[in-house]
This record gives sequence, structure tokens and C-alpha cells, in this order.
Amino acid sequence: SANESYQKGEKDLETFTGILVSHSTLQRLVKNQEFELPTSKQGVQEITLDGGKVRLRTENKGEPCYWKDYKALCLDNVYCGAFFQNNQDLIDWSNSQKLLDPMYCIGDGHPGIWNLFQEIGVTEQRQEILDWYHLKENLYKAGGSLKRSKQAESLLWSGQVNQVINLFKDLKRKAFKTFCNYLEFHRNRIVNYQHYQEESLSSIGSGTVESTIKRIGLRVKLSGAQWNIESVASILSLRCAYLNGQLST
Repeated sequence: SANESYQKGEKDLETFTGILVSHSTLQRLVKNQEFELPTSKQGVQEITLDGGKVRLRTENKGEPCYWKDYKALCLDNVYCGAFFQNNQDLIDWSNSQKLLDPMYCIGDGHPGIWNLFQEIGVTEQRQEILDWYHLKENLYKAGGSLKRSKQAESLLWSGQVNQVINLFKDLKRKAFKTFCNYLEFHRNRIVNYQHYQEESLSSIGSGTVESTIKRIGLRVKLSGAQWNIESVASILSLRCAYLNGQLST
């Protein structure tokens, strides 16, 4: 059930074992099972955090389904957890770990991500890093001269925020002002990416958690899948237990 639909799980169990367990029983077993999230034995140096989506079934028959967000995070590119409408459990699990100093927190530009990071560890140990690829994407969204964009990319790669703002501040196009505001908002999260990469201090992008969300999606976004809202937490927990290697015997 961590990999396939409950209906497919029912058929596979009967095929391989000769035992008939209905898909509704499988679903009930999953809902009643509690999976403890793992604890890092070495301590946690790096956390990546992002959001995924799950499609929910409406209560009234005939109404279209709708999408809701969940949050997922990875600890040191090893363990993952996913939380639906339960930010406090995400925070508590993170804070239950041995958090090292410094602790690198990597995410995209969404304010909700950084609000959660504020609750993990203490300010003195946290080094927040704006995802390089998200930063670069926003730079080129601003448009304008390709030569200027390339110059700005080179400056941002070494964390020179003021010099980049100076490149754009006198330009009147709204997109340039928006980008400058974006840089100001994330100023303390824009590091010398070149140095971080060369010295292997931490990741410079949140690709690990983005990959994890895709792998979670292989189960929760199966073709045609729609979930009752009360079933979301259990399937996310099951899928993460599988990805964390907790279901192997």
C-alpha cells in the first residue's frame, strides 16, 4: 500500500500469497497504524523544506475535487517527513533531533517556508540559504538585457546583493523593482554560493526535498487518486516510512 493503490494491493496480496485482504481493510489498517519518524544518530546539519499538493475529494457528490498543500522536509538528505495541516508536528520532529551548529536551512522564496524555519533550532545556529536555482529563476523572470542579467547572476553567485540592486535600481520597469524588493527581503539568505559549493559547506538548492515530494507524489498522485481529508495524514506517514526504509524487514 505504500507503493500502489489499495485496490492494486488487494489484487497483489491475493496473487502472491493466496490471502484475500480487501482494499477497504488495507486502508483501515494503514489509518490505524502509527509510524514513528526516525531520529538522526549523527545529528542534523542541513534541513530542506518545501510544499507539495494532494487532491481531496469533496463531501457532496458531483462537486469537483480540490487541491491542498502539505509540507515536507528532509534532514541531511537522509530522512524525510510529510505533514498535512500540522505544522506543529513538523516543528516538534525537527526540534527533537540533535541540531548541529551551524545548521543550514534551505528553501525557496515562499514566506511560509521561512516562518517554519524560524521555529526550528535557535537563531544563533541557523544559517538560512535561499535556493540558488529559485534565485536565478527570479532574476531571469525580471527580463531586460541579457548582458545585465548575466552580470547580475555572476554577482549573486558570490553573494554581492548590493551590487545587483545597483544594476537595477534606476530602471523604471515594474519587474525590476519587484526583483530588487525580493533581494532586499531575502538579503540575509543570499550567501556566497560559490564558496559554499567549493568548500562543500552545504547544499545550495532544495533539490533533495523537491525530489522527495515527487517520490511522495508517486503514491498520493496515482492516476485518478482522490483522498478524504481524514486519510491524508496516514498515507503521507506510510509513504515516508517506506522512503525512510522503516518498512523493510
